[in-house]
Amino acid sequence: MVQKKLFIPMLCMLCFISNTIVGQTQLSSLNDFVQPVGNWVKANAVQMDVQNPETLIFKADGDCFVNGVNGKAKYLVTKDSYQDIELKLEFMLPKGSNSGIYFQSRYEVQLFDSWGVKDQDLTFYDCAGIQQRYDDTRVEAEKSFEGYAPSTNESKAPGEWQSLHVIFRAPKFNSNGEKIKNAQFDKVSLNDVVVHENIILSGPTKGTLSDVEVLSAPFRLQGGHGPVAFRNIRVNVLEQSCPK
Repeated sequence: MVQKKLFIPMLCMLCFISNTIVGQTQLSSLNDFVQPVGNWVKANAVQMDVQNPETLIFKADGDCFVNGVNGKAKYLVTKDSYQDIELKLEFMLPKGSNSGIYFQSRYEVQLFDSWGVKDQDLTFYDCAGIQQRYDDTRVEAEKSFEGYAPSTNESKAPGEWQSLHVIFRAPKFNSNGEKIKNAQFDKVSLNDVVVHENIILSGPTKGTLSDVEVLSAPFRLQGGHGPVAFRNIRVNVLEQSCPK
């Protein structure tokens, strides 16, 4: 009887992982994002400027999203909200540039020109790293915490197209709105190499839209920290992994 009393409540807390795809979307237009989009443009023939390697040059119209001629724009926020998703995209950064993807606008996978960084020197801030959390109520030395460096540096040289593949699990809540499971990155792959697996997030990372965690929210692409281009943004909506 003792075992049953312990076992039955635990069953109610279980969340079952499912990679079953229940919806697919390719973000191919600026109309797929919340308007206005600021300086973001659709472009083609995107490349790093060899005369000024900290910038990107491009031609008007095409299948790429670029954060303007000055390489600075507001966040590009999806119109749709998501829970568990598989995200695949390609990105380009010029020399020294910095961007990121905020899943549910709260949990950031870092994009950074980490070309040449040795594996032993990698931090959460390097490309495909998972950003730290921040708590202003803590003592100064402990305000920034957690954060996860990629296991290896798979970054390509600045100006090259790179691929990112992420399986993200949204936090789960019971019928009373209480969180019963943290958000999680099941997998993060950079240029076809897995650099994170099963990273559990105790809460939103730095730069979050809100510290309040939710079941469903848009993701956003960072455009304010340097030139960046994105293309082939594909979202697979995954079957929810917790019973309602």
